[in-house]
Amino acid sequence: MASTSDIRNGLCIKYNHDIFKIIEFLHVKPGKGPAFVRTKMKSLTNGKVLENTFSAGHKIDEVRVETHTFQYLYAEGNDFHFMNTESFEQITLDKNILDAPDLLKEGTNVMVQVNTETDLPLSVDMPSSVILEVTYSEPGVKGNTSTNATKPATVETGATVNVPLFINEGDKIKIDTATSSYMERVKE
Repeated sequence: MASTSDIRNGLCIKYNHDIFKIIEFLHVKPGKGPAFVRTKMKSLTNGKVLENTFSAGHKIDEVRVETHTFQYLYAEGNDFHFMNTESFEQITLDKNILDAPDLLKEGTNVMVQVNTETDLPLSVDMPSSVILEVTYSEPGVKGNTSTNATKPATVETGATVNVPLFINEGDKIKIDTATSSYMERVKE
């Protein structure tokens, strides 16, 4: 049993007969009244995000997890297939477990958290950024913009990302997987 002082980003807990991963947390000590912890949790079974407040000292059930490196192989409908890079064991995960499935390129390594009690995969941590090639983009028109003008561009995985006007087809761009947003153009 853990308490609210052990809450941190990435912690997996049992709550309301489900397993949740802490996405954000904030310890609050108001001037009047007891302290509490405000959290944002993501269900690892259905992907729903829940906001909850725990009073200070509240006991929480921590779920023991191990992290393994898996390589993304291919997608088949809503099923995404991964291979453990150490044991070469293959697993299939539902699209709902993934944070940014449209940014996954075949061969990308991800970190999969596995429940040690049941050996079931709980969550997938994408790399912080990915480098993808732009496959389609409208030509940018100069002159009719004020500042920070963007246009939609389709990358090789099929995802659409807003990019600056100077990005063209064939350019490689770095994308933040947490926000699915353009970071920079990558020179080869």
